[in-house]
Amino acid sequence: METTPSPAPASRHISTRIDRPAKTVYDYASAPSHLPEWAHGLGNSIEKVGERWIADSSPLGRVVVAFAPENEFGVLDHEVTLPSGETVYNPLRVIADGAGCEVVFTLRRRPGVSDEEFQSDADAVSADLATLKQVVEQA
Repeated sequence: METTPSPAPASRHISTRIDRPAKTVYDYASAPSHLPEWAHGLGNSIEKVGERWIADSSPLGRVVVAFAPENEFGVLDHEVTLPSGETVYNPLRVIADGAGCEVVFTLRRRPGVSDEEFQSDADAVSADLATLKQVVEQA
């Protein structure tokens, strides 16, 4: 009996160019305490509780955010554990590009997410990256 593989989840790469060195952007964006300043999709506040980072005022409710270890490759991947217990993996990269860099977020469509919800998520990510660009370029 042949099984048909499940289709891969739809994904969208959302990016912005930032006119600051990749290391500067990475150092800023990798600090969890800075998330409320630019990543409004995760909420307006975040605090470290034990070894975990908790975003309390997230539009998703209370979520736990776990980050990739510090690295020299610009990898800012993070997992968000929702109140339901579901964990969502979010690939995020800072890629050097001359004197500046490009920040790329891969948005993956979760099962059951409508086209409208997926577009809304993409719009929120775009807004967050635009805020990151504004904050870092003004520093």
